[in-house]
Formats: sequence, structure tokens, C-alpha cells
Amino acid sequence: MKSPPEVSNVGSPLWATLLATFFGTGRLHPAPGTWASISTTILWALASSAIPFASRPWATIAAAALVTLIGIPAATRVSRASGLKDPQFVVIDEVAGQLAALIAVPLAWQTFLAGLILFRVFDILKPFPIRRLERLPEGFGIVLDDLAAGLYALAIMHLLLHFKLLIK
Repeated sequence: MKSPPEVSNVGSPLWATLLATFFGTGRLHPAPGTWASISTTILWALASSAIPFASRPWATIAAAALVTLIGIPAATRVSRASGLKDPQFVVIDEVAGQLAALIAVPLAWQTFLAGLILFRVFDILKPFPIRRLERLPEGFGIVLDDLAAGLYALAIMHLLLHFKLLIK
């Protein structure tokens, strides 16, 4: 299978390129979005173990919000420079969505794996009304649809946890 041609993002500032590609993760093939989700899950698993239990949910919310707030302008800049509406190498949206999927989940490999799988499924399928969010302009459309997919994953994750279907 032939990889898609790399599109240059010359013209976007270095900060935007680094953030939008999640420090180059978006250049990995195949499936750069999946690589970004995996990287985010691993980094958050490591980082969250150092955060006091009571603060973890708020820290995850803050991280997802911060990534969203800086991701929108970064994605906008890189998208404009590349000439593409939603470049495949822009993966900061996956980082925001993956973090949202991990809000207030126990630190266990099962929850991290479930969060990763659930987020990727919702990100790929884009059930109603997620697909509509893609129509928003520039970075808003790039990032907010993935954030919504992360919130869908979060809801299913907490249902699985509530009914003890994930961790015994």
C-alpha cells in the first residue's frame, strides 16, 4: 500500500508545526492518528501516576482543555500552510480527544487500553453529531470533532466502570 504524499507545511510557525504534529508523531505511518493516541495514552499513564489521586480528574480535564486551546490555532496555522482542510499529519486533535477519554479513569492497563480503543472507534466512525463538527472552520473543525469522540468514549468508559464490566 502506497503512503499518501507528504504535504509541506512550510509557512506555518515552528510552534504550530511542533504542536499540530504532536512533536512529529503525525509524520509516523501508517495511521498517524493512532500513533498519536498511543503516545498520548502512554505519556498520560506515566504522568498521571505522579499526580495525587484526588487531583487526577481535574489534571486530566485541564490537560485536555489546554491541548484543545493551543491545538485549535496550531491546527489552523498548519492547515492553512498545507492547503488541506484536515491534514492527516495534524494529530493534536487526537491528543485532545484521547485525554478526554481518560478523565477520571483508574490507573490500570485495562482502562488505558479501553480508552484508547473506544476513542479510536468513535474518532473513526464519527457518530451523530460528531461528523457535523468537522464542518466548523479550520482548527475548530479539526480539533472539536475529536474532542467530541473523546467525550463519547469517556461516557462509555464510565458506563463500563460503573457496571464493573471493565475492572473486577
